[in-house]
Amino acid sequence: MPADVHASARTIRITLKLYATLMAFLPEANRKGHAIELKVPEDASIDTVIAPFGMPKALVFLVLVNGVFIAPSARATHRFADGDVLAIWPPVAGG
Repeated sequence: MPADVHASARTIRITLKLYATLMAFLPEANRKGHAIELKVPEDASIDTVIAPFGMPKALVFLVLVNGVFIAPSARATHRFADGDVLAIWPPVAGG
């Protein structure tokens, strides 16, 4: 998986952090730190950033940008600022 999600004239840098079973979708070299820095178009949405990683939508459960929850209905329209951190967790079961 290349670190550049899309080719664009104007890009920003964000950090994608994946937790629990989602770490398997990161390149192997990034799994230990559970994060990868990405260069994305300044108009990228959460959906367009995660699409190249091939995560099933059912596993993209808890989504935070800089620690703020992003509802599923806002993920296609939320825009990033340079330096943002996108963190994603799968559903968690326990008892």
